[in-house]
Amino acid sequence: MTRPVSSSLQMTSGAMLVALAAVWGGSFFFAEIALRELPPLTITLHRVFWAVPVLLAVVLGKAIKVPRSARVWLAYLVMGALNNAIPFSLIFWGQTNIESGLASILNSTTAVFGAVVAGLLLADEPLTARKVAGAGLGVLGVAVIMGREALMTLDPRSLSQLAVIGAALSYSLASVWARRMLSGQPPIMNALGMLVGSTVLMLPVAVAVDGPPALALQATTWGALVALSVMSTALAYLLYFAILARAGAANLLLVTLLIPPFAIGLGAVFLGERLGAEVWPGALCIALGLAVTDGRPLRWLTGKRRRAPQ
Repeated sequence: MTRPVSSSLQMTSGAMLVALAAVWGGSFFFAEIALRELPPLTITLHRVFWAVPVLLAVVLGKAIKVPRSARVWLAYLVMGALNNAIPFSLIFWGQTNIESGLASILNSTTAVFGAVVAGLLLADEPLTARKVAGAGLGVLGVAVIMGREALMTLDPRSLSQLAVIGAALSYSLASVWARRMLSGQPPIMNALGMLVGSTVLMLPVAVAVDGPPALALQATTWGALVALSVMSTALAYLLYFAILARAGAANLLLVTLLIPPFAIGLGAVFLGERLGAEVWPGALCIALGLAVTDGRPLRWLTGKRRRAPQ
């Protein structure tokens, strides 16, 4: 029997949401540690490669049928590119020039841009004035964070910030692709399939650019890679789909607001990162954009509550 989806966030779902924000927020910290010894593309390869056996064990343990259709596996290949290979690589490269906390803030525009991309490409998610306003606030926040001079000069730091924005757009396209091409497959199988696809894509790219991955790494680097792959990828996907089944997509969107505090906190405590004063008003604009896109804060203020599904 399928568990009913709750329109409100219950205690268990809320705890899982915080846990998901912690492991996803931690990914920026773990990447920062790994970048001390490894280049970005190699880190991406490690992240997707080591997550595959973990999710494969879950799929086999649940006796989920592995699809044999070439069309489905081609869809997984594209999904792996859009949701893993491209955004992970862009974020990790971006972190070579910007702080992990700042990368997490810029990455939080995913939900804002995703609503607009879905509105443009999906017939059942029309583009509304609220979504456009939310996206506008998100763009304003990015512009405030980067500053006029950075936008005009495009130095390595500003290019790195744009790379993280590019990752957010790639995630947005991935969500549309999944809706159109993979909606008939079990969610955990989709996670495994796209990680297999991204591993297939990243292996030749990482080897061609960085050379064969070195295995003689420092213990802290291996610890960061294992945490990045097992916790921030495999475990994160399991939490993601569990929350989605319990609380629905609208409540799951709240994780976007919770990720930056974890990333900023870890960066400040363990890496000594300090974000510039211009980051905070920009982060506020992005958070307001997320609130407008989601719509619930406005309903709470006006006293209009969405009716729970019967």
